[in-house]
Amino acid sequence: MEMNRYKSLYICAIAALLLSFCTCMAQQPVTPADRKPVFAGTFYPASKPALEAQLQKLFKSARAITPKGKVQTLIVPHAGYDYSGMVASSGYKSIPPDTPYKNIFIIASSHREQFQGCSVYPSGNYITPLGKAKVNQEIASALINGHKNISYNEKAHDREHSIEVQIPYIQYHFKDMPLIVPIVMGTSSLAAARELALTLLPYFTPENLFIISSDFSHYPAYEDAKQIDKITGDAILTKDPETFYKTLRNSNAKPVKNLATPSCGWSSILTMLYMADRRPDLELLPVIYQNSGDSDIGDKERVVGYWAIAGNIISPEERPFALSKTEQELLLDISRATLETYLDEGKLYQVDQDDLTSHVKQPCGVFVSLYMGGRLRGCIGNFSPDKPLFALVQEMTIAAATHDKRFAAVEAPELPYISIEISVLTPLQKISSIEEFELGRHGIYMIKDGRSGTYLPQVAEQTGWSKEDLLGHCSREKAGLGWDGWKEADLYVYEAIIIGEEKKK
Repeated sequence: MEMNRYKSLYICAIAALLLSFCTCMAQQPVTPADRKPVFAGTFYPASKPALEAQLQKLFKSARAITPKGKVQTLIVPHAGYDYSGMVASSGYKSIPPDTPYKNIFIIASSHREQFQGCSVYPSGNYITPLGKAKVNQEIASALINGHKNISYNEKAHDREHSIEVQIPYIQYHFKDMPLIVPIVMGTSSLAAARELALTLLPYFTPENLFIISSDFSHYPAYEDAKQIDKITGDAILTKDPETFYKTLRNSNAKPVKNLATPSCGWSSILTMLYMADRRPDLELLPVIYQNSGDSDIGDKERVVGYWAIAGNIISPEERPFALSKTEQELLLDISRATLETYLDEGKLYQVDQDDLTSHVKQPCGVFVSLYMGGRLRGCIGNFSPDKPLFALVQEMTIAAATHDKRFAAVEAPELPYISIEISVLTPLQKISSIEEFELGRHGIYMIKDGRSGTYLPQVAEQTGWSKEDLLGHCSREKAGLGWDGWKEADLYVYEAIIIGEEKKK
């Protein structure tokens, strides 16, 4: 009896040790071996000589662009090289091969596995017929250990082609192969894209390149694909994630035959746009568009679309002026509060400058227009500012309400019926021919013998005038030079960021 009791205790102890050992083993992070090429021989050649020969041919015929600054992000397709290789190689060739990058982040949306969050390959190498592409284990571990929705999902990488097909382009093109950070998104949603963007934002710097692996329209006919993909590409170039997402929804709602999706990697593109939206020094440029119907072996009845789009860093001198939606709404709020405070209390509204961005603090020309019942009620502007934008908006708001000689001063009882429109102006550019003046895009400013006049860009749409009519009206009615006076005046053009409240009837 006593022997049986000791025997039972011994068995329990052994079982406990085994359970403890198994538990410890289960808690150890998975360390994968090198990721072997799964799609060599299908998406691209399986032998090194054949792959090098195809890449050499593709890069030789590639149609690259020359961005003004260092490329920080690149959207390229991930289809078979016979179909999308021309577009992908054009994208990569737009980056000088000796460009120094510490890391290349490759972001793709999962095609075969559905899982929560994202999967980062944590160690080892991605293997292709051209050799090894080493993973940045330090960054991968930091992402996995520091964020609950980022992990390592073995199937997410083993069965995903959209990262693997990018590696040979990178290996072939860059003189010094940077470390890679392969990321597969398992969830396609706005929330997932925003969360990943916030996580990766500290790495979204000039020292790193972000490759976004995505094809575009799937399976419509050739001409339908061109139309859908142009709309999608234009939305990406706005650099506005909300515009891109709304465009996708609108395209999905259209009755386009055989359209399965406007973009299979839309969540990866959206992630990039959420980061790019925070970078005023980054501009997106189209490199090239084709679809599978342009390939020698492509079927034009059912195609897949391919874009290469580069995001490059531009210097402050070359940077186009832009305002985010938040900044635009802030300027409208300041204008409205200024108008109400001045008319109700006779004093200037005090702006809390601690909440202002650098954009709304920098000097910039501006016009403020007031409308009532859809008709102009006052408009005053300043081309040569010596004040911050927000302060000039305040000054021009009060001036439009009280100093436009064409109208009686606005009074407080009119406030509920007044709508505000702000036109933030780019610097004046002198032109030598009216061929340089684009109706609807440009405002016109003319000056001769101390007399000057201007029309904002939106006047063309409001009036329906031709270019010559607009110039004649501006010359006669604004500058006092007569109908043909513009022909001997100095002419300048400018653009405007137009911010407006909904016009009240």
